[in-house]
Amino acid sequence: MQTIYGALAARYHRISFVRERVNTPDGDFIDFDWAAPGLFSDKTAGNTPASPDPGLAPTAARRWMQDSDWAGIPDTPNTPALILFHGLEGSSKSHYAQAIAQYFRARGWIVVVAHFRSCSGFMNRMARAYYSGDSEDIGFMFSTAMARVPHAKWHAAGVSMGGNAMLKYLGERPEMAGRLASCAAISVPLDLAASGSSLSDTFAGRYFYTRYFLKSMKHKVYEKARRFPGTVDIYKLGHVRTLRDFDDMYTAPMHGYKNALDYWTRASSKPWLKELMIPALVLNARNDPFVPEPSLPGTADCSDHVLLHQPAEGGHAGFVTGSFPGYLGWLPARLARYFETRL
Repeated sequence: MQTIYGALAARYHRISFVRERVNTPDGDFIDFDWAAPGLFSDKTAGNTPASPDPGLAPTAARRWMQDSDWAGIPDTPNTPALILFHGLEGSSKSHYAQAIAQYFRARGWIVVVAHFRSCSGFMNRMARAYYSGDSEDIGFMFSTAMARVPHAKWHAAGVSMGGNAMLKYLGERPEMAGRLASCAAISVPLDLAASGSSLSDTFAGRYFYTRYFLKSMKHKVYEKARRFPGTVDIYKLGHVRTLRDFDDMYTAPMHGYKNALDYWTRASSKPWLKELMIPALVLNARNDPFVPEPSLPGTADCSDHVLLHQPAEGGHAGFVTGSFPGYLGWLPARLARYFETRL
């Protein structure tokens, strides 16, 4: 209930963004949604009112970034900045992304939400999509954002699937310790096999959460099958009922894995926690319906740079607090307390 209520009913402040589209080396694109002091979604750099772009109506962005907009972003050395990686089928519209981005932007931070392929409200150009262990795309997102604002003091946060991909990448790349001040991972399925099995085999996982995710995921893959004939087995896609089924027939083979188990095993971030050289907050509620409590890491699984916080309650990216109808302010405040000790 904390998971569902947090996503559907709890209150949170909302924010709109300015969108930048960046082409990837393989011919695709990734959309970045920016918010910063001096950057306004309803005005151009010249303080001229800007009408919302109708093409961006389904998104949390109101207009496209212009070259002149970069001049309005603070250029003071060590300006705090946050790059946020969303979860499975999430975006800058997601409740947790809105709450976190608004909180930090209101306190003078530069914030950018990096969208995984096909999650920004636009289908990507290729037959492939995104997946939990995509270190190449995470690296591209980091390098792109940091190049745009090189003087900033960068921090990172990843929620659920995005947090898994972020932690795996940072464990693989110890040199990022010199470029990133700290990071935070929220409600991350660090052991993808445990979480994937829970979502595929438990009653709530199979008949509620997985159905919710598969509705949009299968729609996207049907569209890819139409655009790229022969790349997807439509018959098998029609019989997908669980996350394991989906990853077996699409995610794993499309992204270089043998099957779902091979994908879940090799893409998990838990084995990389010992390699982290960056201060990292790993926050998991013990009642998260996506992450079985026995799969959570202990101190023996982590390097000395990792702080584990495992409260009894909070659900999956929920953490609703306050009197009815509740408020999503606890999570961004918790991240801020951690980050601000490392400014």
